[in-house]
Amino acid sequence: MKIKFIEKENLSIILPFLGLLNENTDKEILELRLEEMKNNSYYCVGVFDNEKLIGICGFWLLVKYYVGKHIEPDNVVILPEYRNQNIGNKMMEFVYEYAKNNGCIASELNCYVANNSGIKFWLNQGYKILGFHFQKKL
Repeated sequence: MKIKFIEKENLSIILPFLGLLNENTDKEILELRLEEMKNNSYYCVGVFDNEKLIGICGFWLLVKYYVGKHIEPDNVVILPEYRNQNIGNKMMEFVYEYAKNNGCIASELNCYVANNSGIKFWLNQGYKILGFHFQKKL
């Protein structure tokens, strides 16, 4: 297994993973959003089994008043057949190390309330549930 950054010009390889996380969103919309994200400081690391992409973690480096400089992991997924093999933990160690090397003092993220396996993963990573994520369609 190898963990490395996915170059912005190759980010389209993550679209099948985004489809796993966003089953109700059309592929064309995911493609358009990914294009916009590439131009807005979005980064993504991938886990590769030889040449096969088996996991991703996208993220942003941000600064907010209440937390300071931090990393926000997003779109984190490992292919189902590779889960429970410690791959997610190794990928996140890579991401955390990058964050620390870039001056981040914390990590924050969103996880859907119906994503029980995701909630368990993030709690095992040492995250604390601090609040609610609100959304309003405009």
